[in-house]
Amino acid sequence: MQLDETDTQLLALLSENARAPVATLARKLGLARTTVQARIDRLETSGAIAGYTLRLGDAARPRLRATALLSIELRSGPIVLDRLKSLPAVESVNTCSGRFDLIVQLAADSTSELDDTLDNIGEAKGVKSSESLIHLSTKLDRPRG
Repeated sequence: MQLDETDTQLLALLSENARAPVATLARKLGLARTTVQARIDRLETSGAIAGYTLRLGDAARPRLRATALLSIELRSGPIVLDRLKSLPAVESVNTCSGRFDLIVQLAADSTSELDDTLDNIGEAKGVKSSESLIHLSTKLDRPRG
């Protein structure tokens, strides 16, 4: 699906506030409410909008965040991914290029929970090596659609 400038502007407005009323979006875009609703429906149907989510504020977020960089053995991806899915502190897993094979985002409420999770990851069958980075403070958090 090809996005035009209006679609891009609409997505930007929804990224700022996905709960904005259609009438407000229409006013900001200079379009009729029905036109904006039709565009939202088309963007959802085409997959350009995959869903809507909640972003937690600092008061509700786990206190500790970390990134684990993993090198895995050849053809062990599915086994390692199954293990990572079973760990509650694992928020996301991405493949990457370079020295590491996977980037694992973690969130924990205590250092012991984070330590246990990192131990479980390191002991997982198929994991050759890992490096962990503890997040200290967030300087920029710019969500992208």
